[in-house]
Amino acid sequence: MVLNYLWAAFFIIAFCIALFKLIVFQDVEIFQKLVTSMFDNAKTGFEISLGLTAVMTLFLGLMKVGERGGIIAIFAKLVGPFFNRLFPEIPKNHPVFGSILMNFSANMLGLDNAATPLGLKAMKEMQELNPEKETASNAQIMFLVLNASGLTIIPISIMVFRAQMGAADPSDIFIPILLATFFSTITGLVVVALYQRINLFDKVILGYLGTMVLLVGGLIYYFSTISQERIGVISSVASNVILFSIFVSFVALALIRKVNVYDAFIEGAKEGFSVAISIIPFLIAILVAVGVFRASGALDYLVNGIGFLFSLTGMNTDFVPALPVAFMKPLSGSGARGLMVEAMQTYGADSFVARVASTIQGSTETTFYILAVYFGSVGIKKTRYALVCGLLADLAGVIAAIALAYLFFK
Repeated sequence: MVLNYLWAAFFIIAFCIALFKLIVFQDVEIFQKLVTSMFDNAKTGFEISLGLTAVMTLFLGLMKVGERGGIIAIFAKLVGPFFNRLFPEIPKNHPVFGSILMNFSANMLGLDNAATPLGLKAMKEMQELNPEKETASNAQIMFLVLNASGLTIIPISIMVFRAQMGAADPSDIFIPILLATFFSTITGLVVVALYQRINLFDKVILGYLGTMVLLVGGLIYYFSTISQERIGVISSVASNVILFSIFVSFVALALIRKVNVYDAFIEGAKEGFSVAISIIPFLIAILVAVGVFRASGALDYLVNGIGFLFSLTGMNTDFVPALPVAFMKPLSGSGARGLMVEAMQTYGADSFVARVASTIQGSTETTFYILAVYFGSVGIKKTRYALVCGLLADLAGVIAAIALAYLFFK
């Protein structure tokens, strides 16, 4: 319901602002910009879906091999005690836990192309357990919010952009991003747990979370002791070696268990194609709404208004020029990335604004995109409190990103 009103609001707000510009400022091109934005973003949504079709076909084919070979069930058992408490509606040792773990792992390694099909696979398996097919289940909401919080261990793409823009130390945003995205994930987990009345003080949950904190802390310490070039090499090599090794293990175990791996791959690949096609309307809907909202100038007015309010309080407002990234990130990943690069070009790659923008870019995920794609792929129409929890996680990530930028770079 919230997404329904918000989607309509994007168009109504864009229309009102455009009409005001036409009447008051005689901007005769504003409505042409809105219409052009609609067509351009509809085309972009279709092109993204086509690109996703190939990736979905590949990865869901491989996941079917893993299912038949039994390795997905092994992954499910490894995280079973933790996931059984976060997803109490899902039966113990259900194969979906393996898909969820694979999706989270791909996200943490920064492998977006792998994470999306694995996440869609998990959503489909949870939908099979969902008694109300048009309403998001508790398990689906928990999964989506944790996914949208965007926990990433190695933000390699942002470091690459900073290097290309001439930053003296492109990896200086590594630790702030890791901490900010960790705050975002924890906030998402806590908020959903409150809605679903999950006891986060359970010793098993605390044990798994404590282990994760120790691992993240160890990685922070290790990466803080090596050069940016070394970080880039390790992250790129390790991420892809781990991913490819996992899929080779799928094939190897399936062969040991005498599974016809080729037939299993083809069966899963067919599922991937149909899922990718089914999300086209949902993806186009959200991208077109975001496009007209931005083209109307509403985003600029929002940022300037917030900057004015902060200036009235006497607070330091050096971070305000980076806020467009914060507002765009939940709506469009590519749009936020473009604004981050624009901040580097305008203020310099090593400026405070550019560093804030980079940290915000890495702190959260594209919540509206994820809602549209993941829920759309399984026909969910009633998202309940998923959007609210996702946006709260985004807000926590952005606030943490700004605070950490002041701590590290001011």
